[in-house]
Amino acid sequence: MIFIEKNSEEYTMNAREYLEILHVAERLKDTPRHCTTSKGRTESVAEHSWRVSLMAFLLKHEFTDIDMSKVIEMCLIHDLGECFTGDIPTFDKTDSDRAEEEVLLKKWVDKLPSEVSEELSMLFSEMDKKETKEAKLYNALDKLEALIQHNESPLDTWSENEKELNKTYAFDKVFFSEWLTGLRREILDDTLEKLGEMTV
Repeated sequence: MIFIEKNSEEYTMNAREYLEILHVAERLKDTPRHCTTSKGRTESVAEHSWRVSLMAFLLKHEFTDIDMSKVIEMCLIHDLGECFTGDIPTFDKTDSDRAEEEVLLKKWVDKLPSEVSEELSMLFSEMDKKETKEAKLYNALDKLEALIQHNESPLDTWSENEKELNKTYAFDKVFFSEWLTGLRREILDDTLEKLGEMTV
């Protein structure tokens, strides 16, 4: 877990430090994402992160060769940078936006209690490189959750470009897994049905 107990008597942080971390993370509850829920309400970044984490938990028996606890940790923390920048839709996000988010997130992480800071830094580095099975799975689930949410949201909340994007997005993120590739095809079927383009 991110918050590590050194031993039964000594902890990596005091109660005030712990609360300050949670206060920053709370911002994600009020940080809107581009998509809406099935009832048309704008979703928050926190809600997205929660369901990506649930997606990982539900797959622990499908991916027995992967450290799913680490994947869940990645899913939980992956959008913490948006505490400082807000959410920018993937089709609008620039390299400059990503660089700014990375700088602000690192500045915050570096100030955290040492063991928490070190573990977060290692996780973010692994996620950024996308070389391990865990990082690839987290990244795929992050993208797939957004597609699933779009399929659940009212069609009149979609931007025009999303009607094509939902057909093609993230196929390149799931190629390493036959199971995820099958899931992506099921999501595509839902998209085509929603758009009235499903063929018999």
